[in-house]
Amino acid sequence: MTTAFTGGNISERIDLQFVGPATFARQPACSYWHKLDGADVAVLGVPIDTASNYRYGTRFGPRAIREVSMFHGFGPEGVFDFEDEVTYLTAAEVKIVDAGDSGVIYDDTRRSLANAEQAVRGLLDAKILPYILGGDHAIRMATIAAFSGQKPIHVVHLGAHLDFIDECNDISWGYGNPMRWASEMKHVKGITRLGPHNMATVGRKDWKAAQARGSHVVSLRKLRALGVAASFSHIPDGERVYVSIDVDSFDPSIAPGTTMISHGGFSYREGKDILREIARRFDVAGADFVGVSPPYDPSGITSLLATRTSLDFIGSIFHERAKRRIRH
Repeated sequence: MTTAFTGGNISERIDLQFVGPATFARQPACSYWHKLDGADVAVLGVPIDTASNYRYGTRFGPRAIREVSMFHGFGPEGVFDFEDEVTYLTAAEVKIVDAGDSGVIYDDTRRSLANAEQAVRGLLDAKILPYILGGDHAIRMATIAAFSGQKPIHVVHLGAHLDFIDECNDISWGYGNPMRWASEMKHVKGITRLGPHNMATVGRKDWKAAQARGSHVVSLRKLRALGVAASFSHIPDGERVYVSIDVDSFDPSIAPGTTMISHGGFSYREGKDILREIARRFDVAGADFVGVSPPYDPSGITSLLATRTSLDFIGSIFHERAKRRIRH
C-alpha cells in the first residue's frame, strides 16, 4: 500500500524553527562542562525567582528565551547585519553551546544560588565565557561571586534600579541586594550603572552608599545627554568587565514581561548601541540577562527582545575579539 502523504523520500525533513529540542538559537546542547572543549561561550540558565518580593515568573525565563530563540537559529555561516554590512556569529569567530540550567532547589534561594555559582565557576575553569539567562535579579550575587580567583572585573549594570539595598524586611539576599553584595567583593574593581530612572525602592541613603562604595551612576537622562561613548569615559580601554543586563532597563512597551516595570527605559536600538560600545571598548569576561517573566507577556516579545539583544551582544563580543587578533 502506498502512503498518500509522502511527496518524496519519507526520511526527508526541513529544519524549521519549531522542530527539535529548544536550545538557545538552535545551537548544540552540552550540559557536561568537562566536554565543552572548543566552545567559546556557554549559555547557562538559572531559573529561580524565589528571591522576588512582588511579581514572580522569572523561573520560566530561560525556557521561554530558548523557545523563542529557535526563531533566530543560525548555522556556521553566521548572521548578516544589513546596517553594519558585517556578518556576525560565524563559525570562524565563535562557537556557542547551550549548557543547560544550574540546579534549583525549590524555595531554597541560598542553595540555588550556591549551585549557580558552582556552575559558572565550572564554565570559567573550562576557559569559556558564561552567558547566563535568569531568573530573578538575585542570581547576580552568585554569578559575580563566581569570578573570585579570576582576574579582577569591573561590573557594568544596565538596569532601571540600583539594586543596592542593604536590607529590606530582614532580607539581605533578595533581588534588590545583588549590587550591594558585588560592591563588597574583593575581585570587583568598580561598578558602573547605566540607565536608572524614575522613583524606586532605593532611598537617598542607599544612593549615597552606592556612590561611596565606588559606583559610577549614569542615569537614563544623563546617558542620553552625554551619549554612549562618553558614559564610559571613566573606564580604561581594555578593562575586563562583567555585564549584567536587566530587562527592566528597557521600556515596557517592548518588554512588558518583567517583575519590576519602569516606564521610560531603553529602546532596543539604545540597548544595542550600548552593548556594542562595551564589546568594542572592553574585554567582556561574562554576562547575564535577567528579569524576564513570561507569565506577564503572553505575546512573547520580551523573550524575543532578550534573544535578539543577547545574540547581538555575543556577536559583537567575538567579532571585536577577531578584529583585535588581526590587529595584533
